[in-house]
Amino acid sequence: MSQVKEKDTVVVHYTGKLSDGQVFDSSVGKDPLELTLGLGQLIPGFEKGLIDMKPNEKKTITIAKEEAYGEVIAELRQEVNKTELPQDMAPEVGMGLVSKTPDGQEMNLRVVEVSENTIIVDGNHPLAGQDLVFDLEVLEIKEATEA
Repeated sequence: MSQVKEKDTVVVHYTGKLSDGQVFDSSVGKDPLELTLGLGQLIPGFEKGLIDMKPNEKKTITIAKEEAYGEVIAELRQEVNKTELPQDMAPEVGMGLVSKTPDGQEMNLRVVEVSENTIIVDGNHPLAGQDLVFDLEVLEIKEATEA
């Protein structure tokens, strides 16, 4: 029986949870995820967890933050005066914003705190700094073909 290896395309159902059991994402009840390993489409720990799995196999893996979204980077949190925001904007905690860097790159930010005159935005991935738990089920392996 075949096993998942580097460069294979796999079809997988997953449920992603925080270490306290809170579910943050799942493909169950939706279309499964199809991905080709080795292309960096997903966090490294997710891809590594699929290696050697067989079709119809289920397992639970824990991914350390270093193999997920990394540590929280303090420099990616900034305080912004509300006067710098569009006048019609009413910022709320959890709201997503996009900021452009001086060189034109877009950066996704999340409002994490709102006070009378300022807001604090965070450019870290919402799951940065956390170990993640994934329930995986491999549905199909489409083995890599040599070109």
